[in-house]
Amino acid sequence: MTTRSILAAGAVGCLLLVSGCGNSGPKGDDIAFVSSRDSYYAIYLMDADGSGQRRLTEEVGDPSTPEGVQFQTDPAWSPDGTRIAFASAREGSFDIYVMSADGTGTKRLTSSSAQDRSPSWSPDGSRIAFSRSSDGGKVWLMDADGTDVRRLTDELAEEGEPSWSPDGRWIAYTHRAPGTDVREIWVARPDGSGRRGVTTLGGKSYAPDWAPDSTRLAFSASRDGVRYGIYTVGIDGKGLRRPVRSPGDAFEPAWSPDGTEIAFSRDGAIVVTTLAGVERQLTDPEDNDSSPAWNPRPETDKEGS
Repeated sequence: MTTRSILAAGAVGCLLLVSGCGNSGPKGDDIAFVSSRDSYYAIYLMDADGSGQRRLTEEVGDPSTPEGVQFQTDPAWSPDGTRIAFASAREGSFDIYVMSADGTGTKRLTSSSAQDRSPSWSPDGSRIAFSRSSDGGKVWLMDADGTDVRRLTDELAEEGEPSWSPDGRWIAYTHRAPGTDVREIWVARPDGSGRRGVTTLGGKSYAPDWAPDSTRLAFSASRDGVRYGIYTVGIDGKGLRRPVRSPGDAFEPAWSPDGTEIAFSRDGAIVVTTLAGVERQLTDPEDNDSSPAWNPRPETDKEGS
């Protein structure tokens, strides 16, 4: 959500609106997302073809203030698909909350005067990484019940937007060294060791998200200082690719559970692309939707469980 406010105009051909002609995407695999269609940010859910859009969070924001508009953000599925962590400013500053996948049973996990955002679950569901604005911005970890809170690294750099790899070995995050505006994608072990840079684009990179096999990262970046695009790169920093090519800014990538597609936000809409660049648009730009998060449990797995 750190890039939500950077919305620019732009579209690409061959985008199919949900209400339009013949959306051919899969049904079932739920995508959580943020929408301000009710004048303030709330968490919504939809099927992977864009159908069945429904609101999950019931709390009401105050659209007369920036804090009231950015009321509920950053949805993140638990590995078993039963819970969603998110950030909310319902008590003043942003804190991390968790709720059941049907929107019930909301519980507050953090209570800090700082801004706590961008939750990401460990693959066993026992811990959550998140961003905290104190000390210039750092990545923190806690148990899934909100206890045992500690920093990931002792770096002086600004760090944020953590993403825990599905194999549990790494946490990816954004890293800005003191005295520079450059943001790169870094990784560290969950104990804070082994930290290193992955990207060397020299621009501004945001919102890393892991492929299901933990070998690649998707992220949003501006290499020219003007336009943001979606890129993927290997964990070794090699094999940089750009599956999304369009005249508009693209943010907040999220891999599908099978690794064949990436959802992202562009110009107020949620869009899905194949790795070959074939796109379909899931939501209406007029609703100002963003922050897609794909349920890691495919529908077939849930039915068979």
